Amino acid sequence: MAVRHHLIHATPGQVWAVLADTSRYADWVVGTSDSRAARGVWPELGAALEYTVRIGPWTVAGTTVVRRVDAPAELELEVDSGPLGTARVAIEVRPWGEEALVIVDEHPLRGIGGTFHNAAVDALIQLRHRSMLARLAKVVEEHAAAGRVQD
Repeated sequence: MAVRHHLIHATPGQVWAVLADTSRYADWVVGTSDSRAARGVWPELGAALEYTVRIGPWTVAGTTVVRRVDAPAELELEVDSGPLGTARVAIEVRPWGEEALVIVDEHPLRGIGGTFHNAAVDALIQLRHRSMLARLAKVVEEHAAAGRVQD
């Protein structure tokens, strides 16, 4: 299981505002080049967004579905990456003084990722999460500083 946390210098509400914006998904999710709403109202239960991953000349499309939500504190997603399978990604946003502690917990569920899940895969997910949480912090903190993301 790959669990990582990051302290973001913004309020939990400001973090949640970014998590709740489907157009911002590609700004902080590593590997994603584009995202758009697919069904429902994001991030309500059952809502989905579609995303695109570009690797050199290739593109792969995927879908992310909200499986559990307790706004503005918890968001659990099922990410379907086509041939790689699906993964559960749980994001928790905790108040930490006047800032937000964001905890990400991810593990493969189905497909190749689930079949071959091991400690080495978790180590790679940890590296991805380090970058993803740093990107999320940058997006949230820049918008908070500019006054564009409010509680």
